[in-house]
Amino acid sequence: MSELTGLQFVAGEAVAGTGEPFTAIDPVAGSALSPTFREAGSDQIDRACRAAGAAAPVLQACSRPQRAQLLRAIADGLTGLGDRLLERVTAETALPRPRVQNELARTQLQLRQFADLIVEGEYLDVRIDHADTKRPGPPKPDLRSMRVPLGPVAVFGASNFPLAYSVAGGDTASALAAGCPVVVKAHPAHPGTSELVADVVVAAVRQQGLPAGVFAMLHGRTPATGGALVQHPAITAVGFTGSLQAGRSLCALAAARPAPIPVFAEMGSMNPVLVLPKALAARGAAIAEQLVASATLAQGQFCTSPGLVAYLDGPGADAFVGALRDRFAAANGGPAVHPSIRASFEKALAEVSALPVTTAACAANASGAATALRPVLLHTSAAVVLQQARLREEIYGPAVLAVACRDRAELLALVESLHGHLTGTVHGDGDDVVLHGDICSTLARRVGRLIGNGVPTGVEVCPSMVHGGPWPAASDARFTAVGSGAIARWLRPLCWQDWPADALPLELQEQNPLRVRRRVDGRLE
Repeated sequence: MSELTGLQFVAGEAVAGTGEPFTAIDPVAGSALSPTFREAGSDQIDRACRAAGAAAPVLQACSRPQRAQLLRAIADGLTGLGDRLLERVTAETALPRPRVQNELARTQLQLRQFADLIVEGEYLDVRIDHADTKRPGPPKPDLRSMRVPLGPVAVFGASNFPLAYSVAGGDTASALAAGCPVVVKAHPAHPGTSELVADVVVAAVRQQGLPAGVFAMLHGRTPATGGALVQHPAITAVGFTGSLQAGRSLCALAAARPAPIPVFAEMGSMNPVLVLPKALAARGAAIAEQLVASATLAQGQFCTSPGLVAYLDGPGADAFVGALRDRFAAANGGPAVHPSIRASFEKALAEVSALPVTTAACAANASGAATALRPVLLHTSAAVVLQQARLREEIYGPAVLAVACRDRAELLALVESLHGHLTGTVHGDGDDVVLHGDICSTLARRVGRLIGNGVPTGVEVCPSMVHGGPWPAASDARFTAVGSGAIARWLRPLCWQDWPADALPLELQEQNPLRVRRRVDGRLE
């Protein structure tokens, strides 16, 4: 595909949507970007999902090395897009080119890591317990289990990560690796980027000789399109990154189906930061500088941006708050990824301004972009936060709420009042963490990742990463959306009891011809 066409991909074919037209918006100029795209029609959604359902058993049956080749082909194909992809991403999102290049590299890394993971095979969690007819009582049957794919997965592209969390992002990569066909609903903020990437995935599927239904990409900007996708009987699971409101809606739709399906949603986080007394006194200004840099990175448009910092009144507190004010005042405003983010940011600030909260600092360096966001520091007391539930909810964008606590009991009460978050950060020197162990333990129960003396932005793509957390950070705290563990979302355990040996999957056969690591009679091979 040499030029953008405004088309979507259904059952391997590039087709025009049949719904309402829309365009991407240049976040800087505020003007429309060509070409015109159209919402997917109900018949196209149905066709894509039915094709995915038909492709599911074929994809499950194909070898893990073949699925790995598919993932690597997608990664290589993204390289082949060259500057055309980078230019379209920056045009649709206003993200700087170095950031886009890094995100592209991460996207390719994810694809290749999942390829390596499935070839190795340990993710299947193969278990074998041999029969025992001589034990006292009833004879023990021969039992063998492993994880198998759920089936077609609906993936919703994220607005703030047009590559790593979108058409060929982590959800798609992990689902395809698991053996699940994918139907993507592209984010309407970057439909051109989505078309370019989808074309690469479709070509890779075709190159591997797999059914066209293995992958589809639909355009849509209305809740009806996403709702129809989640409710289609062929869809067996959903991957979503976005707002709490949208995530709740999808969870409700999935639960109301005749046969409910899981929704793995990541829906936002304040990513609380605690600054303990000795660290506050010794290096409060340095912590403030680090915190503001993290909070204003990409205009706060990361799900891991810090939105709340709590500290104890005492030595270093005034200097810490003063450094926060200075850094926020000197910060630069910049464009949001799309207009609705700015609208939501301003709405949230208006809600908070009606409460006992002080605007301690606002960036003096405004941006002329149509979607400009201006970093802001808010300040209040723990007593107010404990009374006002709105202050314990995310403000998506470059805003931080600094919360002063009178004593450790108030800090503990504040942490206990928090709902689930993706991350929690603790700055402590000396025996700070030991002396505040109950507070740190309470924070750990409310987050998916606990960070010491750092910042929450920057999610390493590796096996031990956990990107999730208790509600509403994620819809299911038992899973991660980043790292090799993300594949577990699209799998379920299946047990074969006294099954004919020659009809067992190769991974469960006695000779272990694929040399997969297994637990046999309680022992790892």
